[in-house]
Amino acid sequence: MGDCGKKIRLNRVLGGSKRRALVVAFDHALVLGPIPGTEDPLGKIRQFAKAEVDALLLNLGLIRQFASSTILGPIPALIARLDWTTVWSAIGQNGSGALHSALLARPEDALRHGADAVLTYLVVGTGDAEFEMKEITRNAEIARECERVGIPLIVESLARGKDVQDPGDPKWLNLHTRMAAELGADCVKTDYSGDIASMRSVVEKCPIPILVLGGSRHASDKHALDVVRDVAASGAAGVFFGRNVFQADNMSRFLEQARAALDAVPTAELQANAR
Repeated sequence: MGDCGKKIRLNRVLGGSKRRALVVAFDHALVLGPIPGTEDPLGKIRQFAKAEVDALLLNLGLIRQFASSTILGPIPALIARLDWTTVWSAIGQNGSGALHSALLARPEDALRHGADAVLTYLVVGTGDAEFEMKEITRNAEIARECERVGIPLIVESLARGKDVQDPGDPKWLNLHTRMAAELGADCVKTDYSGDIASMRSVVEKCPIPILVLGGSRHASDKHALDVVRDVAASGAAGVFFGRNVFQADNMSRFLEQARAALDAVPTAELQANAR
């Protein structure tokens, strides 16, 4: 029965089998604080819902606040962030900061909050064997719990740290996306390789759907939309954009254009969600 629950919920998150997913990440403030675009978080969430994005990534606190603040109409599928990391701040200190990650909630907590999926980090390339062992252990533990309760696990697999010159290098992408699949993830959120051909190769080698993250704010909305088009052409299952959405010049217009860009490429190119 757990597998049935996973399939139903993952289909909801990915927008169904005949379209690519447009997912908005809005979990940044836990690690980065109230960066531009995250002001009035409940208002922003209502805007995302109005734009009919397929799913939203939120921390549990915002899921609770949103559910308590308004009369709920149709809302996107909800992905709950379950962990926290010092990776971003540590890397920002020329690699001299301490690397730590911590679980903040369990899959059952996410289900109680109405989430359709959960998401955790998996970071490699740090040069810290102890930290990476804990990354593996944490993700394996959560994967087993997700199997028991029937909620999909999305792993945000990344290469960061002193051993990594280019996080989008296919050698890193192939490594950690496969690691995520082997640990039991149902879907991966990861970096863009930088071009359609190499990203297509990564997608084809990964046995689970890949959603490509937007990362830091692109130079312009046009550049971000070009990436969306390339991601669609690569056969990935969709995009997982945050700052490129809520820091866009016109957020509603950007989401409309991103949806059109994802839908423009025939779904015959889409990686099979049911793998």
